[in-house]
Amino acid sequence: MKPLYLLRHHTAPVLLLLALAALSLCATDALALSAKSYFLDGHSDFHSLLKTRTKKKYRSNWEKVERKFSRCLKADPNGSYAPKSLYYIGRVYEELGKQSGLKSDFRRAVDYFGRVEARYPRHGWADDCLYRRADIYARRLGEKGNARLDLAKIIVDFPRSDMHGKAKEYLRKLGGYEKAIAKVSGKKTKISSASASRSTRKKSSHSSGGKSITPVKDPSGLAHLDTVRFKSSDEYTRVVLELDGRVKYRYQVLAPNPAVGRPHRLYVDIQGSRLGHDVTASTEVSDGILRSIRTGQYNADTTRVVLDFLSMQEYKIFPLDNPYRIVIDVYSPEEGTVTARKAQSSTSHKVTTQNSKYRPPKGSKSQAGDLLEQLGLTVKTIMIDAGHGGKDPGAVANGLREKDLNLRFAKLLGSKLKEKGFTIHYTRTTDVFIPLEQRTAIANVKKADLFVSIHCNASRTSKAHGLETYSLNLAKSKDAVRIAARENAVDPRSISDLQFILTDLMVNSKIKESRDLASDVQSNTISRVRRKWQLKNMGTREAPFYVLMGAKMPSVLVELGYITNPTEAKRLNSKAYQEYLARGIVDGILAYKSKIERYATR
Repeated sequence: MKPLYLLRHHTAPVLLLLALAALSLCATDALALSAKSYFLDGHSDFHSLLKTRTKKKYRSNWEKVERKFSRCLKADPNGSYAPKSLYYIGRVYEELGKQSGLKSDFRRAVDYFGRVEARYPRHGWADDCLYRRADIYARRLGEKGNARLDLAKIIVDFPRSDMHGKAKEYLRKLGGYEKAIAKVSGKKTKISSASASRSTRKKSSHSSGGKSITPVKDPSGLAHLDTVRFKSSDEYTRVVLELDGRVKYRYQVLAPNPAVGRPHRLYVDIQGSRLGHDVTASTEVSDGILRSIRTGQYNADTTRVVLDFLSMQEYKIFPLDNPYRIVIDVYSPEEGTVTARKAQSSTSHKVTTQNSKYRPPKGSKSQAGDLLEQLGLTVKTIMIDAGHGGKDPGAVANGLREKDLNLRFAKLLGSKLKEKGFTIHYTRTTDVFIPLEQRTAIANVKKADLFVSIHCNASRTSKAHGLETYSLNLAKSKDAVRIAARENAVDPRSISDLQFILTDLMVNSKIKESRDLASDVQSNTISRVRRKWQLKNMGTREAPFYVLMGAKMPSVLVELGYITNPTEAKRLNSKAYQEYLARGIVDGILAYKSKIERYATR
């Protein structure tokens, strides 16, 4: 028999684990009970309201019911009442549509019924959702083609459903029975490839531009819209739609409809896709540009994302790979900004050299401060981006990880720029993963004047060495293509597709300014480091880097050296060497700043 102290020693951890498990179960049970109570309250209120002629005429009453079902979803999004709540939210908007006569209400009903079918295709209410959606399509929205497809899906996929007979009867009434059945039966095939063409791009639509579409994991052959994320400010918003496979998509801008309170809208139809489980139906933005972002299952194999504008702005849409995502940039046009500034300068609160925070260099014209500040040609705020991070280590060689060197150097560079009076922001200050397109978005939101991305280079040969600085443009050499592909984490063959897309994005980009900044950074860093070390000057180059795409400010990517070269890797890991590199980049930024400010003296 074991001594008592040994029994206690082994029993304590077990008791602790049991206690934690019990607490976890209690918390889960509490969430489930909360979700159940919200659902039952909503269910009761819904049917009571449905029977009351006077109360059901008021929108506010239906919205109260909708909020209860939404709380149920929030309390337990993966629980047994989640699909039922989605169904009843759809029913709420269906009834609202009957009272208001607004197609927008019926559209929202369609979206929610589609969510049940997309997320819970085997749920007992999925066929009911398809039937109700088909009825709305046919009788309320005049989209009989979509109605036929939903009815045919019930017939094909739910042969034992209580809606099976009703669906058959309804489909025969609409006509095109055999064609609809054949279309749904043959849908479960792989998505065909699509190539972008300039004629397609000139219209209000856009295809993926890929030469082939990677097969996705869903047995139906459909990709999943997994994430909708955004970064926003009053002058800029970037929305990213991330999927688990390449798809075709089209987009269109819809004019405002004041009669029903509809603003300008931009919708993106993602073909061959379904909504993922974690995508919310609607996200409020209200950043001065966008009011909201809405998502829904438009039909059996198309996901729709709608951007509601507070006021119509300029926008750009482009795809990126690995993972596949569709990026939507929305921003205030420069013309509007300049007009606003001119209007402001004519008021009593006029910006002058005397009250401006900016002080021009000695010998400048008296209006220099006014001109530079109004045109945004000052350099005060710098965004420093430490490349890679988190699950993405970057290049790994000679016992070093690129992500660690990048972060250490970014902080050093930031501290030295602060000493020179600049305001510094970082895309990351810890070992976290940040998607490439989000880094530029952070800089845009912070209204940075410059964007500097820090990286270490890598090569298959350990002999490669030297420093080079990149700006955004079409790649003009095999080496530039190789490095862009490595930093973008894509196959080099996909760079040709990216360059085709980039020609559309460069119109309003700071291409020349970025090239000038790259030149100043490269030459000054080489000059500073060569005071103590030999350093090969690889020069300035241009390439289509994801991390620079969409930047509203001059932007460069600095490859500090080759981590795959044993000698250079040892130097890069040295505090003394990093000091010289950092001082060189600071010299380059100061030279660029001085050059810009001298423009006003001419």
